Amino acid sequence: MEKYRVGVIGGTGMVGQRFVTLMENHPWFQLTAIAASPRSAGKTYEEAIGSRWAMGTPMPEEAKKLVVLNAETDVEQIASMVDFVFSAVDMKKEEIQALEEAYAKHECPVVSNNSAHRWTDDVPMVVPEINPEHIQVIPAQRKRLGTSRGFIAVKSNCSLQSYVPALHPLREKFGLSKALVCTYQAISGAGKTFDTWPEMVDNVIPYIGGEEEKSEREPLKLWGKVENGVIVNASSPAITAQCFRVAASDGHMAAVFASFDNRPSEEAIKECWSSFRGRAQELELPSAPKQFLHYFDDPARPQTKPDRMTENGMAVCLGRLRPDTQYDYKFVCLSHNTLRGAAGGAVLLAELLCAEGYITRR
Repeated sequence: MEKYRVGVIGGTGMVGQRFVTLMENHPWFQLTAIAASPRSAGKTYEEAIGSRWAMGTPMPEEAKKLVVLNAETDVEQIASMVDFVFSAVDMKKEEIQALEEAYAKHECPVVSNNSAHRWTDDVPMVVPEINPEHIQVIPAQRKRLGTSRGFIAVKSNCSLQSYVPALHPLREKFGLSKALVCTYQAISGAGKTFDTWPEMVDNVIPYIGGEEEKSEREPLKLWGKVENGVIVNASSPAITAQCFRVAASDGHMAAVFASFDNRPSEEAIKECWSSFRGRAQELELPSAPKQFLHYFDDPARPQTKPDRMTENGMAVCLGRLRPDTQYDYKFVCLSHNTLRGAAGGAVLLAELLCAEGYITRR
């Protein structure tokens, strides 16, 4: 098949680097343009990165000699070169909002890893297995922007990718009244490695700025509905969260406590998880895990190091389901934060948008 031409704006940061690696040998996408800040513009990607390559695999050959463009001043040029862009820029919220809208208004769809537009009510925030129908808001967004091709779609916060997929099929089947979540988040979620953040070795930090608010609010948008050209948030369940930074390189873990409108049995919960299939599986999207939710009977699993790469890092791993004294049940979840939770989740979203006809070739 003819591949979609792809640009990465913010391509020199950790998330941008991950996007670049995920484009290598992708069956649908061809990396065509990389953009970053003025200090990187004009250099080859290899020169711009220098010693800052943070991925565990070598820099793709196809990326090394691409000349980095200016993400802010070369919008028109980049938009003319590609079918859509991934956004991983590191800027102030208002600047990101303006920049992503500039690309959209140049008729270039934007699939964003950033949080800036997550609360724009006509911008879909999508996990393809959970709320694929939210992309139906895109025509209303295009009308507001005055575009025919251009739009913005975003992925949710990386911490949600561990526990919301586990709660989603249970909420659908049994009703979910409330949940308490404690997340234990890897340092790559802050764009760091142990080399660049030695203070995290043998350490836990009980605070991640803004993360708890996102963890409590964003699921309600994922579970909302498209009405009159905007996404109306769900009013329940009530979620409370605490978020910790822990000494793991990759992988976000969550301890989840949940109560239901109709309390199921443990066997019914496990069956609900094992049988769950989302739109990504129905469409057999290239990055989609065949089995979205993996349950481990071993009480010492899932573990971050051995399990985070399950199904190429795109599955969610679950374990330790048992009754709780204050809530109906408690269990543990794990997802790979920079794959399922960040760049990989955005790539999967882009695949959905292509498959459903919202991103087309120029």
